[in-house]
Amino acid sequence: MGASRAAASPGRSDDAVPAPSRPGPALTRAFADEWGRVVATLVRVTGDWALAEDAAQDAFGSAAVSWERDGVPDRPGAWLMTAARNAALDRMRRDASQRRRLADHAVLARGRDDGTAPLADVEEEGDEVPDDRLRLIVTCCHPALPLDARVALTLRTLCGLTVEDIARAFGTTDAAMAKRLVRARQKIAHARIPYRVPRGPELGGRLPGLLAVLYLLYTEGYAPTSGDAVVRGELTGEAVRLTRALAGLVPDEPEVHGLLALELLHESRRTARQTPDGDVVPFDEQDRSLWDGDLVREGLAALAVARAVDRPAGPYVLQAEIAACHATAATPATTDTRRVVVLYDALVRIQPTPHVRLGRAMAVAAADGPAAGLALLPGLADDLAGSHLLPAAEADLERRLGRVDRAADAYRRALEMAPSGPTRRFLERRLTEVTPA
Repeated sequence: MGASRAAASPGRSDDAVPAPSRPGPALTRAFADEWGRVVATLVRVTGDWALAEDAAQDAFGSAAVSWERDGVPDRPGAWLMTAARNAALDRMRRDASQRRRLADHAVLARGRDDGTAPLADVEEEGDEVPDDRLRLIVTCCHPALPLDARVALTLRTLCGLTVEDIARAFGTTDAAMAKRLVRARQKIAHARIPYRVPRGPELGGRLPGLLAVLYLLYTEGYAPTSGDAVVRGELTGEAVRLTRALAGLVPDEPEVHGLLALELLHESRRTARQTPDGDVVPFDEQDRSLWDGDLVREGLAALAVARAVDRPAGPYVLQAEIAACHATAATPATTDTRRVVVLYDALVRIQPTPHVRLGRAMAVAAADGPAAGLALLPGLADDLAGSHLLPAAEADLERRLGRVDRAADAYRRALEMAPSGPTRRFLERRLTEVTPA
């Protein structure tokens, strides 16, 4: 798409052009807020995932030029939606093989220029959900796709992560991840997977996979596997927003409310988790006055809804119960550590993953002392080989026991495997603390 068309797109005031207003940060914010909405709308009206992503990328590329020259529009989201719509039309016109589809989807050209309305006036039959992003993630999470493909497609299409970022998160090559994404899109097209949110038993059957993707989406934002950010708020925020929307569709599903509670209780600590310089603040050193009380209350309310459903607690409800134990304690010392261990025992019975078992070991350490937790770590050595989490946990417990030489050795092993800048800086700081001058 040409920059001239994007620059003339509606969405800004017709008054005198304002001076440039820091288009870099503004574009970053707009990407976090609008990428998923723009792509999801274009997917719905064109039916072409690659076209939707390419047109959205064109729009943001044009914004980088136009906003620098003319200033940030009054309504960045509307500007981007219109620019992306125009880019999609341009691409379809240039491709002779798309002429029939251009006629079929001429509704694109009838989209409202202010970008506030959907670009099409029709919905999938039987789909009453007015949220294109929720439709998009449900489509990404179709059971015909492998779980890793669902997660990768969600991160790329809905959140705008680069192929390189996703490849690092999955521990694979850029080329392999690009092929995986192409296969996932082709599967959706060839299987004619509908772009809609099903209801009743069909949606119920998709819930486990959908919740897993939302959980992984939130986790990637809360503890990024790459980059230099302690937290990626655009990912955690989108996961919370989508989980809220899903909870509204299935009010009687306790695990959905459990996941929402878990996300909200973790999200409440976001500000306290990092220093102004962008370094990690460990949980037991966080200033709890910085925790967001409104999010804590909303999380506890969601947990209460989950508890009210007469079903055995699932993994998300149990994790939310653990988070609630911490969220309702005034200090680390007043946390009901015995209850946390009991909850972890229940979680291990239904989800005995290495990370859950490591969490239980640290809970035992909090309840019974560092030595008790340390004794449980050797049993995780095979399952967590290659992960920095196990030596980091060992180092922390050895440090608490005052065994600084052993702690230093474990910190060095953790540093060899640490994935991101903030994590590495935290481990380096701890290593300095236990290493004699």
